[in-house]
Amino acid sequence: MHQVAHPPSKPLLVYDGDCGFCKLWIERWREETGDAVEYQPLQEAAARFPEVPRAEFERAVKLIEPDGRVWSGAAAVFRSLGAGGRPLNRWSYEHLPGFAAVSEFAYRFIAGQRDLAGRFTWLLWGNDVRQPTYFRARSWFLRALGAIYLIAFLSFWLQADGLIGARGILPLPQFLEAAGAQLGPRAWLVLPTLCWLNSSNAFLHFLCGAGAVLSALLIAEIVPALCLVLLGAFYLSLTVAGQTFFSFQWDILLLETGFLAIFFAPWRWWPRHDRPAPLSRPGLFLLRFLLFKLMLMSGVVKLTSGDASWLNLSALDYHYWTQPLPTVLGWWADKLPEGLKHFSTAAVLGIEISAPFLIWLPRHLRLVGCGLLILLQLAIGLTGNYAFFNLLTLALCLLLIDDAAWPGRRLTSPILVGRRGLVWAPAVVIALTMPLNALLIGNGFKPDLIWPPALASLYSAVSPFRIVNGYGLFRVMTKERPEIVIEGSENGIGWKAYEFKWKPGPLDRRPAFVEPHQPRLDWQMWFAALSDVRQNPWFIGLVLRLLENSPDVVSLLGKNPFPENPPRYLRANIYRYHFSSRVEHAQTGAWWRREDERVYLPVVSRRGE
Repeated sequence: MHQVAHPPSKPLLVYDGDCGFCKLWIERWREETGDAVEYQPLQEAAARFPEVPRAEFERAVKLIEPDGRVWSGAAAVFRSLGAGGRPLNRWSYEHLPGFAAVSEFAYRFIAGQRDLAGRFTWLLWGNDVRQPTYFRARSWFLRALGAIYLIAFLSFWLQADGLIGARGILPLPQFLEAAGAQLGPRAWLVLPTLCWLNSSNAFLHFLCGAGAVLSALLIAEIVPALCLVLLGAFYLSLTVAGQTFFSFQWDILLLETGFLAIFFAPWRWWPRHDRPAPLSRPGLFLLRFLLFKLMLMSGVVKLTSGDASWLNLSALDYHYWTQPLPTVLGWWADKLPEGLKHFSTAAVLGIEISAPFLIWLPRHLRLVGCGLLILLQLAIGLTGNYAFFNLLTLALCLLLIDDAAWPGRRLTSPILVGRRGLVWAPAVVIALTMPLNALLIGNGFKPDLIWPPALASLYSAVSPFRIVNGYGLFRVMTKERPEIVIEGSENGIGWKAYEFKWKPGPLDRRPAFVEPHQPRLDWQMWFAALSDVRQNPWFIGLVLRLLENSPDVVSLLGKNPFPENPPRYLRANIYRYHFSSRVEHAQTGAWWRREDERVYLPVVSRRGE
């Protein structure tokens, strides 16, 4: 070890100023150590410290400390980072067995292959290896989340009275009354909804309207953290109150995303784009891990479900025409060559299983993963109507795009949240939720995984709040498309069919785009057709409301064949639907064909008739 006679007043790291690879990483270290460490190229520093031969300066970076000691190579790097507030780096080098030897070997190898290392660095990071910042991503993510909340509230507002209003299919007052009688004082914890205070139609409208206003405030980035807290409470209230009509993965995904976003949003009253608020790294990690969990589980469950169509790559032979609400592009996608559909199935599995891991890698690979996930979401959204699911996933993908990838200057601001409470809050959430998330992902790989009792109890306690969830769309591919057709009659002889706004009915009606709006009754009809009427008690509620021509419920339909007086009799038959072929469509204009009529609900009549 060298010793210099005239040491600097603070640690000085000397590097080769002619090495582009060195200068890239010096910029990274300079940002991390701040003013605690001084940096100087050897071309200036070599003459200042004649005790160290110039060849030594050229061989490896040197750290010259105020006590005159000179450190070289990996030791210099880790000690400088330790002096700049990264003590774990120095501690690992000095105390972790084998760490120093491996680090020095890696340093010597890289130093001997600087040109190759430079090209490899560019391949992974580009021309900027500094710690990435995400101020623009945070701003756009919060705006997008506000827009998605707005869509969700407005979409349900249009349907609330017909679905769960006092004269709706599943009246909320009756549901809460029955739940309260059964659960007693535990009802608030099992069914956490503000509707315990008031279950009227007016209060449902208040929740939707207030949610829309808060969503607009979030889009404008006004008090974003407080808006997210209230939005989560209001949407959770509607989710619980909505009963079976809110049993969709994008509803729980929105709640989990909104909850985690509280710990990522800036705690400010007004936006200041010229001086962005400090960025919470733990909050960013929570949201990225949610995207990782969502996509990885979606891919894994397909392979562990036992459904042969995923393993033999034939799933897309069925998907386009059996999905709940296909689009017209889905009709055309179904006509693609079989080989291309099998390739597409493999691509879906490959992206869902591999792209999530790219989230954690350096910039270029992370952006590749982001691009693959965006491409997948666009393909899904163009061929099927999945409400705001694709938009929400795309919003999470924004958090993979750091400021260096956006046009314009790099924004600078403190990286971590400055207030102690806001630093520890996301850390506590990480500590509590990560074991649960690990087990949920484990369930994707092994569905019969047995949970430790303590974690199972913790999950039972938090699950009513939908803040830690498992995911996995299309675990088992539906290979038939049964469709329920409801018909009414005034005399029991002539029957007229009800038409829904979006689900298949008339054979010549073109599949349409309805996303990001979700017609929840149309969606629920798809699920009802896959099982027996006795497994869908809400369907009886629909039938009863149609027998009385309830205006709130009828408004959910596309066509009411009994506009003046309700029918005396009602029945429901079920058919097997399939996309028409190109030839059939050209000859008849039909987008669908159907066959195999059978009874779903026998003839029922109004009370006393």
